[in-house]
Amino acid sequence: MLQRILLSIFILLVSEGTVVAQDTLTSKKIPMRDTTHSVRKATVLSALLPGAGQVYNRKAWKVPIIYAGFAGLGYLFRQNQKNYTAYEDALLARYDDDPTTIDPYVDIYSEDNLRTLSDFYRRNRDLSFMGITLLYVLNIIDAHVDAHLFRFNTDDNLAITCAPDLRASPAGQLTPSLTLSLQF
Repeated sequence: MLQRILLSIFILLVSEGTVVAQDTLTSKKIPMRDTTHSVRKATVLSALLPGAGQVYNRKAWKVPIIYAGFAGLGYLFRQNQKNYTAYEDALLARYDDDPTTIDPYVDIYSEDNLRTLSDFYRRNRDLSFMGITLLYVLNIIDAHVDAHLFRFNTDDNLAITCAPDLRASPAGQLTPSLTLSLQF
């Protein structure tokens, strides 16, 4: 009996709370022009021009974030490519037998240092390119998911309340239970 009381108290303490729920059948009224909102169109627009799908889904605030990401990754790509080319050219100048080629790093870096720096900037250039590709794909996925959730109801008046309860069994004993109530 003491175990049941402790279990009931535990359930009471742990389960007191509200879980917000969504109901797509009683969603907000959407103006007539939005009834033809197309997931495919949002996805294709975003694939053709990054951010166009977000504008179509009325989430234009995401467009500056997307283009800031592209600008930052593009800058990193350009800088890493520039450094990679400089160190690779210096390394090639060391191996070249032509006396007219100039190595700007003659007394600064050894050949091993130049190879290490060249590999470092090549790797970072490749990672920057992969970041650009990943951002492009995430832009398309975001537009696709937002288009699916375009008519999703987010009203605050929908909730499921979970509360502990004690029920009498046919034998007359009290049994702990949970009561779920839907409010809308």
